[in-house]
Amino acid sequence: MKKIEAVIKPFKLDDVREALSEIGVTGMTAIEVKGFGRQKGHTELYRGAEYVIDFLPKVKIEAVVTEDMVDRAVEAIANAARTGKIGDGKIFVSSVEQVIRIRTGEEGKNAI
Repeated sequence: MKKIEAVIKPFKLDDVREALSEIGVTGMTAIEVKGFGRQKGHTELYRGAEYVIDFLPKVKIEAVVTEDMVDRAVEAIANAARTGKIGDGKIFVSSVEQVIRIRTGEEGKNAI
């Protein structure tokens, strides 16, 4: 099993959720986060004063999928989250050693 983490622009969350649902991903977690990469924040003007906004609002998505779904899930996220502009985000894939469903005690693929 693999854990896919993606940091995307907030307005792309629904598009990504729909894309993952279409390929059969049954669950995901979305967390509001702040961060920056090459985008390096931006400046804003408020009441005549200039402020540097270092950390931009983003959404972090986490989903655990079986090995055979990883490539399709990564492709679905990338296509749905892409705007072609700086700050579109990143996707990280890592291994998951064990999954246990708390309610039933199911383990492995059955717990996803």
